Amino acid sequence: MSCTVTMTVNGKAVTREVEERTLLVHFLREHLALTGTHVGCDTSQCGACVVHVDGRSVKSCTMLAVQAEGASVTTIEGLAAADGTLHPMQAAFREHHGLQCGFCTPGMVMSAVDLVKDNPTPTESEVREGLEGNICRCTGYHNIVKAVLAGAEAMRAGEPAAAAAE
Repeated sequence: MSCTVTMTVNGKAVTREVEERTLLVHFLREHLALTGTHVGCDTSQCGACVVHVDGRSVKSCTMLAVQAEGASVTTIEGLAAADGTLHPMQAAFREHHGLQCGFCTPGMVMSAVDLVKDNPTPTESEVREGLEGNICRCTGYHNIVKAVLAGAEAMRAGEPAAAAAE
């Protein structure tokens, strides 16, 4: 059975006809062509699918699209400014080599932004704990943690992460 779902995604109102059982991650990828949100495990273990729904981190593989009815959803594509300027956390991941293959990176960045929103001055331990729901199979997390700390500093200062790292 299908239904109509309407929400705001990355600042734009969208309405689509979907099957009631469509997961939010599949809605974003298949119906809106926003492929930055990755499907890693479909069991809420890896965090590759993290997006923000009404300003909070959500693993989109565990949420139905119909549950986001009327919500505001932000994906990794929606973090950068309209002119293409990276969000400070995105810039920090680039500057501090917080990625290797990049598969987990969108979910890591989205989780990190939410973490820093709640705790603007996290410690290394708090960053590690805050990212527990995100799995990276390529790195040892060292550069990811450095990137999140630099991104937090840049977000506090309102400046690009590269400048905060200097």
